[in-house]
Amino acid sequence: MSQVPEGRRIFQELTVYENLVMGAYSLKKNTTFKEDLERIYTRFPRLAERKNQIAGTLSGGEQQMLAMGRALMSKPKLLMLDEPSMGLSPLLVDQVFEIIQSINKDGTTILLVEQNAGKSLAISDRAYVLETGSIVLSGTGTELAASDEVKKAYLGG
Repeated sequence: MSQVPEGRRIFQELTVYENLVMGAYSLKKNTTFKEDLERIYTRFPRLAERKNQIAGTLSGGEQQMLAMGRALMSKPKLLMLDEPSMGLSPLLVDQVFEIIQSINKDGTTILLVEQNAGKSLAISDRAYVLETGSIVLSGTGTELAASDEVKKAYLGG
């Protein structure tokens, strides 16, 4: 299990590469480190281009990709993402959601907490609407996206 917290929380003073190394820290013997690193660089080519750059100088989108890449370095079965699209441009939001779908298709379970209801429901197998800490609606992403209650309250319709 690995988490990408709200606000990214990368190690600002370390390089992109050093941040990714920290993501693999919990693995006792990581005999596949080089392959794992290449897998991250393939998924996030921008990180490969900037591997020696100080992480705090990356754009918001690049920092989000780094936070996700760092989390994936631990080879989680479950990846928890807290507001991954927060503060990103619409183009980068689309990219982040495509990456989330790709990670899931590759076999990692995703637990997503996200304010962008439309995009979240579009990629969700199961969805829950929380209000003050309680589940008030649940169903498939498609079911909730079609719900009049959800449309009215969260999707502007």
